[in-house]
Amino acid sequence: MASLPEMPLVALRNPGSGAKKPFSAPNTLPAWFHEDEDPKPAGPRQRTQYRTIWISDIHLGTPGCNADLLMDFLKSIECETLYLVGDIIDAWRLRKGWYWPPRHNDVVRRLLKMAKHGTHVVYVPGNHDEVLRDYTGLAFGDVTVAGEVIHETADGRRLLVLHGDQFDSIVLYAKWLAFLGDSAYEFLLKANRVVNFFRRRFGLPYWSLAAHMKKRVKNAVSFISKFEEVVARAAAERHVDGVVCGHIHSAEIRQFGDIIYYNDGDWVESCTALVEHADGAMEIIDWAERKRIEAAEAAAQPARAANLALVPA
Repeated sequence: MASLPEMPLVALRNPGSGAKKPFSAPNTLPAWFHEDEDPKPAGPRQRTQYRTIWISDIHLGTPGCNADLLMDFLKSIECETLYLVGDIIDAWRLRKGWYWPPRHNDVVRRLLKMAKHGTHVVYVPGNHDEVLRDYTGLAFGDVTVAGEVIHETADGRRLLVLHGDQFDSIVLYAKWLAFLGDSAYEFLLKANRVVNFFRRRFGLPYWSLAAHMKKRVKNAVSFISKFEEVVARAAAERHVDGVVCGHIHSAEIRQFGDIIYYNDGDWVESCTALVEHADGAMEIIDWAERKRIEAAEAAAQPARAANLALVPA
């Protein structure tokens, strides 16, 4: 039975009050923090309010990161607490070669601004940004770094929050195999970008080839199912009510006995987030699917208008 390794644990119920704040690094922000993400804002936008949001596996520093969709999502929401559940920055890819377009700065700027304006931001590093695990317990500006966290929902449930790579035997026991797998996955993401380049040329919304392939490969489906089961079992050993993780790029809400398993997905393949409403209800937001629906409705509007014009008065 897989057990969680001992890591610094932070319990969060009311992040804005109570416990003494951790040591904070100097709160100096670079000049680009004060720039606008969009030179020509489209005007005020109605934001959806959530109590808590979890996002992970953004993989900033890679061509596969869907920064535009993520920015669109971040500008549409407000929340009390935001958990960054690992692999936010892809240090593995950056070691191979530098890739950091301006849009990735925009994502970092937006996250820092959310923290600056009152959102409690907690960064739980993953395997691709594991270098930040050395800074567990520190606060950088208004962002706290934690190895793992206990989050208490509005309805009183205790959820363990961690990235999830602790349970991936490939990453844990043979990192060179993980790098090899990462290279093959990177090739698949390149094919994904080619597919979506042509989809954009034909006015079609984003669609993930990588996610489509993963759901149809038997070994991938088997690994995901086993991963979910092992994580839920380890959470039960911690006597919590549920667990929230990322890592496998597969958004899910699933019950295992008394434990609810939540995975917030990713922003490379599926573009999803996990949210908690004011009453404690949890939901997966599939932002790519939502944008596809919006695009389809927008495309159908001229046809509807034409049909209405043909109806006799």
